[in-house]
Amino acid sequence: MNIQFASFNEILAMGGHGLYVWVAVTVSVAVLAALLVVPWQSHTRALNQVRLRLERHAGGSAEEGVD
Repeated sequence: MNIQFASFNEILAMGGHGLYVWVAVTVSVAVLAALLVVPWQSHTRALNQVRLRLERHAGGSAEEGVD
């Protein structure tokens, strides 16, 4: 196995292209994280809305039965 970089600074510099490489990696990771987090939040929000509707419906039916 051949080691391409002699030091950590060379890994960061990437032969003069480090800025572009690390910006691309950062943007890619941010997009992938958003693709996971946004649907998860939407799902959680939808479940909470359904739960609240069910609670309101159950509460409304119970109050109507009391009269």
